[in-house]
Amino acid sequence: MKPRERFAALSEGFDRKLLAPMISGAILNPVNSSIISVSLVPIGAAFGAPPTATAWLVSALYLATAVGQPVAGKLIDVHGPRRLFLGASVLVGLAGILGMLAPDLGVLIVARVLLGFGTCAGYPAAMRMIRDEAERTGKDSPTAVLTVLAMATQTIAVIGPPLGGLLIGLGGWRATLGVNIPFAILAFVLGARRIPATARKTTNRPNLDFLGMALFAGMLVSLLLFLMHPSATDWYLPLITVVAAIAFVLRELRSTEPFIDVRMLAGNRPLVATYARALLAYIVSYAFLYGYTQWLEDGRGLTAAQAGLIQLPVFATAVVVSGLTGRRKEVRAKLGAGALCQILACALMLVLWPESGIWLLVTIALIFGITQGLMSLALQNSVYHQADPDSIGTSAGLLRTFSYLGAIIASAAQGGFYGQHADTGGLHQLATFLLVMGGLLLLITLADRKLGRTTN
Repeated sequence: MKPRERFAALSEGFDRKLLAPMISGAILNPVNSSIISVSLVPIGAAFGAPPTATAWLVSALYLATAVGQPVAGKLIDVHGPRRLFLGASVLVGLAGILGMLAPDLGVLIVARVLLGFGTCAGYPAAMRMIRDEAERTGKDSPTAVLTVLAMATQTIAVIGPPLGGLLIGLGGWRATLGVNIPFAILAFVLGARRIPATARKTTNRPNLDFLGMALFAGMLVSLLLFLMHPSATDWYLPLITVVAAIAFVLRELRSTEPFIDVRMLAGNRPLVATYARALLAYIVSYAFLYGYTQWLEDGRGLTAAQAGLIQLPVFATAVVVSGLTGRRKEVRAKLGAGALCQILACALMLVLWPESGIWLLVTIALIFGITQGLMSLALQNSVYHQADPDSIGTSAGLLRTFSYLGAIIASAAQGGFYGQHADTGGLHQLATFLLVMGGLLLLITLADRKLGRTTN
């Protein structure tokens, strides 16, 4: 059977014309998350900024996206994916232009914030389209489509560093921002031509819970600002977080059309456990993506292009692993194996030194590639099957929110352990912290017996 025929059989009637816009939108965030990893050092050199300052380029995108993803997901659940998808694509293009022209680090951070908001709609829109197609065809589990989406997002995330190294070599670090312009144009054109306008399921106009969204945003912003730079002088930020969280829960309990149905979420323990696993998994993944890459440049002395190439085995391994395991239903086994690989890779990071051979650097990348191929697919498919079908966009957005919260914690840990330079001592401290996170992930995965009944 040819690959196209095999996909058609596994996707069970899914409209294949939707694949291109789905993928073009969903990859915008991971490519911008990863491509910056090799740009931090040259950007810091260009503006005379230390790693603690350039870390805001990472944190700014995740701060905007962590807040914006579930909001975009809710709007997509209510209005359908088309309008949000197209508007977000335009914002990505504008952010790319601003980033290319940024005269200083402050403007560049603003561009990354816009980029964060612009990339919010792609993934929730893709999950909404998959769910809508499942309802249209009467087939609940389009395994091949979910696998393709996971492979696309994780592939582009790992391609980001070598692509960034290539772009820096050709046009400097500004090219890593400018690449968003053709990406945004492609996504807009594909979305305009192929994403259908979605009719509302009810004749009554839904009431959006703007107050709930505002309280949720205030809760996350104050929490993430504190996590970025924990300090006793910022004691008021955790206090704001707690007050906003209490107000948010009370608001959602009283709302007839809540932004996030906290009653349903509290009653869906498997979904909450999936979010917790996503948090721990992505703390390790993003600390590796940024912390390890910066050490390759600062501690090991590689160029940005060389550091990007060292990350290339992660891409190849992740694609192979996803392709081999995409049709297998053992979510618990995938998560357990992924956690074990994280632990092994972090243990190997403890023996790295500036003189370490390339073979060891590549070995670590290969092991992380296995983790990447297993974790992303298993977490995404868990949410697809555990979430309420009517709120799949919001639930998918929350998955990304917990992922970005993990990225923020990873960034804060990286800044704390590295200080002014990404040296080997800081790398070893970071690896020890990541070993603890990987161990917790393995424990809660093995302890969750309900995972055995969750299949993809």
